[in-house]
Parts: sequence; C-alpha cells; structure tokens
Amino acid sequence: MKCPNCNDQPLQSMMTKQGSEIDYCKQCKGIWLDRGEIFHFVKRPKKVSKKLQAAIDKATPGYKISPRTDKPMQQIVYDGHITLDYCPSSGGLWFDDNELKSLINYDKDIRLTPESSNQSVYNQSAVQRRGQTKLKQKNTSDRQRHRALQAGLLTLPNLFLRSSLTLIGLYTILGLVLITAVEFIGVDPNIALFIGVGIVLLQFLIGPFIMDISLRWMYHMQWKTPQQLPPHLNAFIDKISQQYNIKYPRIGIIDDGAPQAFTYGHTPSNARIVISRGILELLDPAEVEAVVAHEMGHAIHWDMFLMTVVQLVPLLLYYLYRALISARSSNSKGAGAQMVAAMGAYALYIISEYIVLWFSRTREYHADRFAGEVTHNPSNLASALVKIAYGLAGQEKETADDSDEDSESNRNPNLDAIGALGIFNANSASAFAISSYSDEAQRKHEVNKQSVVNAMRWDLWNPWAKWYELNSTHPLIANRLRYLSDQSAHMGKTPYIVFDEEQPESYWDEFAIDILIYLLPVIAFAISPLYAVVLATGGFDVNTKLVIGSTLLLTGLALLIKYKFSYRQGFFPTMSVASLLKRVKVSSIRPVPCKIDGMIIGRGVPGYIFSEDFVLKDSTGIIFLDYRQPFALWEFFFSLLGAKDYHGQSVTVEGWYRRSPVPYIEIKTLKSENKNTRSWVPILNKLTAVAMFVGGFILIMVS
Repeated sequence: MKCPNCNDQPLQSMMTKQGSEIDYCKQCKGIWLDRGEIFHFVKRPKKVSKKLQAAIDKATPGYKISPRTDKPMQQIVYDGHITLDYCPSSGGLWFDDNELKSLINYDKDIRLTPESSNQSVYNQSAVQRRGQTKLKQKNTSDRQRHRALQAGLLTLPNLFLRSSLTLIGLYTILGLVLITAVEFIGVDPNIALFIGVGIVLLQFLIGPFIMDISLRWMYHMQWKTPQQLPPHLNAFIDKISQQYNIKYPRIGIIDDGAPQAFTYGHTPSNARIVISRGILELLDPAEVEAVVAHEMGHAIHWDMFLMTVVQLVPLLLYYLYRALISARSSNSKGAGAQMVAAMGAYALYIISEYIVLWFSRTREYHADRFAGEVTHNPSNLASALVKIAYGLAGQEKETADDSDEDSESNRNPNLDAIGALGIFNANSASAFAISSYSDEAQRKHEVNKQSVVNAMRWDLWNPWAKWYELNSTHPLIANRLRYLSDQSAHMGKTPYIVFDEEQPESYWDEFAIDILIYLLPVIAFAISPLYAVVLATGGFDVNTKLVIGSTLLLTGLALLIKYKFSYRQGFFPTMSVASLLKRVKVSSIRPVPCKIDGMIIGRGVPGYIFSEDFVLKDSTGIIFLDYRQPFALWEFFFSLLGAKDYHGQSVTVEGWYRRSPVPYIEIKTLKSENKNTRSWVPILNKLTAVAMFVGGFILIMVS
C-alpha cells in the first residue's frame, strides 16, 4: 500500500502496546487503519462507532487516494471537530500526523501507543529510528542465514537423518519397555502385541479403501482422468511420475470453494491425491503444481507407510500399559514393580505421542523441500501456503470423549496417518485466514509480503503458537515459510520472505492470564474438597452440604469470570479479515468481538456434507467460521439441513475472533438475506454458571 500524501512512499507496519499492528508512513507520519481496526485502540467502542457513523453519513468527496483501493476517499468530520479521510469501499481511515494527534487529544477513549515507546504514534520518527537501530543490531538472523546458504557456508538440515533417528529412537523405547515387561516383571505381552500389530496392519491394508468409500458418500468429490485436469497440471504430474518411476496417481477434485489438499494410499504407485476446487481457483498454475508436488512428495517418500509404522509405537506402549495394569502378581513386591512399570509405560506412551507429532512435522518439511526441488522454485509453494492454509493445524473440536483413555485404544492409526499427509491437518477443521490475498491481489495473483510478515508475528511471538505446534501434525506456517526461504537461498534464488522484525515484548504476561482463566474453574472446583480433606485429616467434622455448596458457588463464580473474559459482550464493531489478522494479543481464550460482511464460499471441511462450519470471504481475505451449538446432534442436523442455505450467499457474521493457532471467528449470529441463525453455547455457558452459583449459595444458606 502507498501513502496518500507521499504518492510512491510505501506504508510500513508498526506494533502498538494494544497488541495490534498498524500501517504508517515514516516520511509524513500518517496512519492507515483498516475497517474496524480503530476499535483495537478504543476504550468504549460503541460510543466511538456512533460518532464515526454520524460523520460518515455526512461525508463529502475528497481528493486523497485510498491505499487499499487506489480510489479517491471521502472526507468526514469526527464529532464536528476532527477532519479525517474515509475509504467507503474498504471502510479504512487515513489520519494525517496532525489529525491523529488532535483526535487522541480530543477523544480520551482512543489510545494508540507504540510498543517500544511511551510516546504517541504521531512522534513515530524517533521511535522508528531507534527501532531500525535495534533491527540492525539484533534481527539480522534471517538475512545472515540466507547469505551463508547462498555462499555455501551453511547447509540445509538433513531431514532424512532426522527422520531415521526419530524412528530408531521410538523403537528403542519400545524395545526397552518390552525387555522390562518380559524379563523383570514376568508379564507376557505377546497377545497384546499380536492384537496391536494385527489391528494396525489391517487398518493399513483397508484404510485407503475406507477413505475411497468415505469420499464417495460423504464428500462432493469426483475422480478425474488425466485428460480432465488442467493441461499444465496433467503434464506436470506425468513428468514427476516418470521421473520417479511411479504410476500416475489417481486425482480427485472436491467441489468446494474452500482450499484443501491431501494424499493417501499404500505405496507411491497407488497414491490418491485429492484437491478442492478452491485450490484451482485461488492459486495460479505454478502454485497449484507446487501443492500437488508436496502431496506427491508424501507419496514418493512412502510417508503413508512411515506414519503407520511410527504410530504403531505409542499404540503398542498403550497396550503394554493396559497389560501391566491388568496383570496380577503373587506378592506385594511384584505388584509394586508392576505398577511402576505400568506408569513408566504410560509415561513413555505420552512421550512417544509427541515424538510421532515431531516426526510428522519433519515429514511435512521433507514434502515441502521435495516440492521446492521438483518445481525449481520453493517460493511457489510458499505463496500457495500463504494463500490457502495459514496455520495448517485446525481448531480441534472439544468433546467429552477427548479425555477418555479407552478412546486411545480404539484409535485408527491409519486414518491418523492420512490426516498427517494433507496440506493442513485433515483430522480437524481447516481454519485459516488470508488477509494478504485481497480481491485486487487475486486478480493479479499477487501476495502482499508485508501482510505475510504481519501474520507471521503471531506464530513467532505469541507463546500460544509454540504450544499448538507442539500438539500438531504440521509445523506453523511461519516456520514452513522460513524453511522454504532457506531452500531458495540455498538454490541461489531470492528467498520468499525475510522476517527480521524485533519482538517488542514477550507476551508471556497475556499467556499467563489466559492459562489462569482457562484453569480457573478447575482450581475453584478443587478448593473446597481439598480443604475438607485437610479438615477431616485433622480430626474436624466436615459439613457435607457446606462443602458441596461452596464447591458449586466457587465453580459457578469461576465459570462466570471465564465467560466474561472469553465471550465479551456488548458491542461488536464492523471489521475486516485484514484488520483482525493484525492482532497479536489474541488466543482461543482471549477473543476480539467483531462483525464482518462477506460471502460464504465453502464449508469448513471442503466438500464434507457433515461439516457445519463455513469459509467466508470479504474484500481483504478469507476466514474460517466456527459454528457451535450445545449438542453435537444439533450441529449434525444443521450441517445436513441448514448449512447449504448459506453457501454462495452474502452474509453478516457477528462473533468472536480467536486464534489457535490459525485465525477463526466463533459465530454468535449469522445473517443472510433470507435466513438467520445463532449459537446458544454462550447463553448455555452463562446459565450453567449462574445456576451453579445460585445452587451453591442456597446450599450454603441451608447447611
């Protein structure tokens, strides 16, 4: 984007203490805020919104050109005092240096301060000079690494060695547990091992056929002949197949505008590659080829087989744990040893699960590198990833069964392996947002690199991102982009992205508050029973009604606090995908209330007839919409009977923008021209909290 005052001067980004990025001109110190972005810096947004709307209603033609649309903006007078420039098409606001200074001084509800300074943003020149000095001193790692790679002084990580060592390590752990179980504990785990191996082998053999049936009956998908594919894609697949001596893979197309791609099969020569219509529509030909090359890389590297092999280890460790728990020893000493061994096996089972996730992320890097090699340009896959799947690991649905240990023994390792071989995690919803891919950019097949850097900040700075990646089959998109950029530098090409920004603060304080809010109901639920146990141990009488009442009251109060924090009510300002994605201080616990106008272009899981979620596109990008109801059956019937009525429709969604790690909006209300729906989850949460609080209070009073 270019400055409206300085013509060709590009706007640059800067973080604020409110945890949101803004665009500014370092020459004239002007500021651009996208639609609704001003509400990130407002204490009472409803009041400011009324003043803005009143000013917009009386707008007059202006002469400055909008950075977002390249069209003339309008002039508005805020509250009858401050003249601003407003873009009616994008909803953005332009502030000249003196205008922002005057507005901040005039309206104390508006607070906009840089992260690195206590000065207001209109004194940015000094802040920028200090920031540039710090960047030169501390944040040249990407550039230095790229130069070293280009000069041959640094090599790319050996992903084959990393994968091999992971496999050796996993099976070493399994072997030690087997030796311990057989030699020292006296437990014969042969039956459990036979059953476990048999189940995994059976699932590996029939898994692809089950997936074929699933795609046929539960997805809007058709298998295509090579001649039915775009000619460039057919030629590319045929070339790679011949080069690596594999059969031409079977290609399926999901009829859905949301992007998706994954592969499955037994061997490289019977691989199935499935992509959605959205892949073909959102990407240019070179990017489509890069995505397909990534999937072919999974097949050529035997990743389906390897993922099944590594997932066998935690499954067998879990069976051993159950066998050790169930075994009976003839003496107390032996029983104690069995219990220690069982707990050890369970601990190693948990560790091995995380090793499997690490292995899966390594295979993703390996497939990315394969795509970069065969296309001779890693930037093609990098730009494709930015456009279709920023974040990759989706928003997992929480269910009561998640904590049931028996569900682990019923897992389907084969389907887990399939889920690990998609462009993002196919076992979870494909949440994503692309503020860098606007309508104008789509026409030109361009990606705004600064918008990519803006989106990478959350991945690289927010502590939540590291936690989510640790529990994901896929690396964070920011890390994949950096690996691909390193590969470009190693090949002597221009890296796709260079992230050399200084992290302004740790963000661990917000993370700690989020964790506290998340755990508060659990803590509250445990306080009274623990106190009662302490009293009983000390010989004091315990009033059961008082304990139950105080437990309910404290838990209800904690749930109310969590509700107020996680479902902020009141005013939902109109924003855009671009303005939301700039927010760094956001998580699944810490939301941003918002309203967005756009069009539904597909289901949350592309083509899946039981997907109740949506993908929305506005003029600045696309974002995942999470539809929730108190009961799964409710969501199921909505997916079958109600969701299709919104497809292709212009809608207004009101809800809470969250990130975990990918951006999404949890729907409060969804309105189209002919139909409205809402989520009752927040209301049920509030009623539950109030009922527990009141019930606890009554029990305390009568005890």
